[in-house]
Amino acid sequence: MKSYICVICGHVYDPAIGDPDAGIPPGTPFESLPETWTCPDCGATKADFEPLGD
Repeated sequence: MKSYICVICGHVYDPAIGDPDAGIPPGTPFESLPETWTCPDCGATKADFEPLGD
C-alpha cells in the first residue's frame, strides 16, 4: 500500500498506521478513505494529497 503526502502541510498518510483519531484503522488504503476525510494536521481534502515516492 502506498503512502500519500499532503501538498499543503507535508503530513504523510501511512496506510499501515491509518488515522486512529478519525476512526480509520491500520491497513486502510488511501483510496478507501471516505471522501469526507481531511488531513489531521491542516484540514486539507483528499484532493490535496499526492502519492509519496514512485
